[in-house]
Amino acid sequence: MKYDYHYGRDYYTYGEKIGVKCSKYKIEAPAQEQDEQPGMEYLMTPRPIFDNPNYKGSGKLKGKVAIITGGDSGLGRAAAIAFVKEGAKVVIPYYNEDIDANETKEYIEKLGGECLLLRGDISEKEFSKKIVKETLNKFGKIDILVNNAGVQYQQDELGSISDEQFDWTMKVNVYGMFYLTREVLPYLTSGSSIINLTSVTTFYGEPQLIDYVTTKGAIVGFTRALARNLALKNIRVNAIAPGYFWTPLQPACWVAEKIPSLGADAAMARMAMPYELAPTFVFLASNDSSYVTGQVIHNNGGQVMG
Repeated sequence: MKYDYHYGRDYYTYGEKIGVKCSKYKIEAPAQEQDEQPGMEYLMTPRPIFDNPNYKGSGKLKGKVAIITGGDSGLGRAAAIAFVKEGAKVVIPYYNEDIDANETKEYIEKLGGECLLLRGDISEKEFSKKIVKETLNKFGKIDILVNNAGVQYQQDELGSISDEQFDWTMKVNVYGMFYLTREVLPYLTSGSSIINLTSVTTFYGEPQLIDYVTTKGAIVGFTRALARNLALKNIRVNAIAPGYFWTPLQPACWVAEKIPSLGADAAMARMAMPYELAPTFVFLASNDSSYVTGQVIHNNGGQVMG
């Protein structure tokens, strides 16, 4: 399959016609690749911006304890920083990104926050048990669960997806979410929040991420069913469907030449930085969304509408 890596160029042409210099909205990311999933943030050029210095917390999550899988980098790191600014303590299960994880912990501690790092494989049921046990030992409770960890692999055709890749993608993206949510659930109380990460790709059907899109569609169904199941307990379950954000998952998935055009086909004609999603995490984790459950929040720059 010949893929057009410049499919977003018409948006830039339109911008020029109406006098908008779209290039100023672009994130200039040169072609680059990483050979390991889910990717290392410290190797990226440019480094993602995960904290908005103008974001000031107001105690919306004061005293709360949040588990954020994959919170070492990318969108998970942005969520962790924002949660800490709002007064939460965070637990970050991560796979093998030791440098990224320790950078995040150090940053959180400089903000005056508390962070527990837990290294392991989210696809393994026993790791979920360890996460819950260590969280309770350290902080005594759990209020918020963010199922953020995931992997994705670019393949041109269905026949190119091996059994091993399909199994791994399902186990990390779906099984890991299921295992951890099941372990956490007995400790959640009225007002608690579960936030699952789906993807814009599920809503337009990215042709080169068939197995990934399948898992992200499953997450939507899981979110809606669990939300109804827990609604009368006042435990809210929602999902976020990000568009293209500059995170380690991108260079670890796509061929190098596609990187500069990621997000170009969104109405805003650009990719986004992780800090731009942080307020959505806070909204869904806090009482600001007390009457919101079973929903999918779309942060995609207008790539998918409706």
